[in-house]
Amino acid sequence: MMKTIVNIARYLSGSLLVFSGLVKAIDPLGLAYKMQEFFETWAQSGFLPRLMEDLGHYALAFSIAMITIEVAVGVALILGWKSKFTSFIFLLLITFFTFLTSYVLLSGKIKACGCFGDCIPLTPKQTFGKDLALLVLAILLLWKHRLFTPLTKQLPMVGILVMAIAGTAALQWYVLGHLPLQDCLPFKVGNNISVLRSMPANAIPDQYDIQFVYEKNKQQQSFTTANLPDSSWEFVARKQTLVKAGQNNVPPISDFMLTTASGFDSTEAILNQKEPYFLLFVKEVKDLPTNFRKDQEMINNAFAKNIPFYIVTAQRSQAIKRYGDMVIINGRSIPIPMFTCDATAIKTAARAALTLYKMNGPVVMNKWGWKDFDVVGL
Repeated sequence: MMKTIVNIARYLSGSLLVFSGLVKAIDPLGLAYKMQEFFETWAQSGFLPRLMEDLGHYALAFSIAMITIEVAVGVALILGWKSKFTSFIFLLLITFFTFLTSYVLLSGKIKACGCFGDCIPLTPKQTFGKDLALLVLAILLLWKHRLFTPLTKQLPMVGILVMAIAGTAALQWYVLGHLPLQDCLPFKVGNNISVLRSMPANAIPDQYDIQFVYEKNKQQQSFTTANLPDSSWEFVARKQTLVKAGQNNVPPISDFMLTTASGFDSTEAILNQKEPYFLLFVKEVKDLPTNFRKDQEMINNAFAKNIPFYIVTAQRSQAIKRYGDMVIINGRSIPIPMFTCDATAIKTAARAALTLYKMNGPVVMNKWGWKDFDVVGL
């Protein structure tokens, strides 16, 4: 009976780890950004700030490694490979995950842990409960690891493990240039950016208690809006306290604003165009191969064919260095329309160093990572 329970627990735990790892593997940058959020939060809280800031620079490497380890441990559990070692690593992994999810739940400083990526969002309570259940299973598996029934012999198991590790790493390497295999973000193809920038119809706003502090004869006193003092009192400060948090009161797409070099908001003007146009999100030029020029070729082709083409970046100087004075028509330099956007919004919209959008008004018609620019027809 116990042997059956142990093996069921092993298959269940291993399958969940593999599923969780692969869901994140289709978008490793999503987990990397979540790791950066943890590092930044800990640094701001005063916990080894210098170290946390340094670790944040390696978030993508940590993300790829963590996802690969998660899948590998899951496959090893299912196979029954080296039961004591695998069970011990599983216990360490789940203990670490439980620490992270408990921090998310108890601190309230991070909204979600990203345990199943953006495609399967879970609440902090759900993720913490899931990890507690897995922690119990991990303890059971380490305690009763001798009851594991291996699925095959050692050599084939090693081969399967190697293929699982190589396949998971290769999948992540692929999507870093080609975009996630499954897009679960607000900027996915078919979505209307203008609609998603608006407050949801069923939004419930936060409720605040507002107090006004006034001073008279060197004594301060708080007043409500309905009970303000006469002109003999001098205004000192306005205090706002959250009484009740609202619900669904954050637009799916926030902080997405296209501004010119002078600070003018051109978002609606761009999104409300009647003819198709292209947006090139420039995130990290340094991540491109030194001989990559396909983006520049596309821009020249677009201008030659009078196709509207715009550059969106959080680092204007970086974009100007690559694209400034690049288009020459009839011996005359043509400036490329360039807009600045919030870095966090670009991280959501562009999962590759360069991401190209084909737009029809505010609707995303298609999108490509820089490794797929060869197939874009202009």
